[in-house]
Amino acid sequence: MCGPVRVKGRLDLTELQQESLPPGLHCYELDATKSQIKNLPADLRIDGRLVLDNCQSLASLPEGLTAGSISLRDCPSLRALPEGLSTWFLDMTACSHFEMWPTRGTIHHGALILRNCIGIRSLPTWIGRLAQLNVAGCTQLGEIPDGIAVSSWVDVGGSGITGLPPSLQGAPLRWRGVRVDERIAFHPEELTAKEALAEKNAELRRVIIERMGYLRFAAEAGAKVIDEDQDRGGARQLLRIELREDEPLVGLSCHCPSTGRQYFLRVPPKMKTCHQAAAWMAGYDDPSLYRPQIET
Repeated sequence: MCGPVRVKGRLDLTELQQESLPPGLHCYELDATKSQIKNLPADLRIDGRLVLDNCQSLASLPEGLTAGSISLRDCPSLRALPEGLSTWFLDMTACSHFEMWPTRGTIHHGALILRNCIGIRSLPTWIGRLAQLNVAGCTQLGEIPDGIAVSSWVDVGGSGITGLPPSLQGAPLRWRGVRVDERIAFHPEELTAKEALAEKNAELRRVIIERMGYLRFAAEAGAKVIDEDQDRGGARQLLRIELREDEPLVGLSCHCPSTGRQYFLRVPPKMKTCHQAAAWMAGYDDPSLYRPQIET
């Protein structure tokens, strides 16, 4: 192509096999999901929505990139965002190698979704005010800088965050989509099995149990021992806890033979023996076929 290319509506380039796009491209919406694109032209103009989900080779974005909404879900080769990025909505779910923020950018009071971005260690202060902030699964992110504010909610489920800055005090919290309070999110040592078992909301109950830890919950709840045996790590038990209006919680309590650390590994409620549970975790539907020389 020679000269600018303008598309008034939506340009569908899903699963495109080319590694680049022509210069001068201008459209309202560009969808290049699952394409082989490695980079975008420096003069790209998007008036509305840019979708680059599951672009495994996407390595860079042009400086000054502007769009109303930008979706970059599951782009493992993308490590940095460009200088001058400007958008209302940015979704980078599962960009596992993303780690570098630009020194300047703008998210116009919209949403920033960073779910399972396991490489990020910090957030830039230029983020300012948002409607929604989702950092669930950002395991290396230890804090949210003061100055960032949200008008709707913050999801901190499974992140490394242990508290909120002054600018977010009182902000509604979520744990992987479930509404929680600061005690559940940041003070799991205060939670009890009695509290979990009394909780009527099944989703919230699961979060409380997760925050307590399965081992402590099982001990406090008086879990029923279904089966017992031995493996290299020592004694192991198949435990079962009945839950109101939910399927029973069943798990294999065992020890790591190398470290001695005890684990509670959740398995389907239909499991009847420790060996069956271990076989299921190893991927065997028929436990009679699971015959490890050493079970770990």
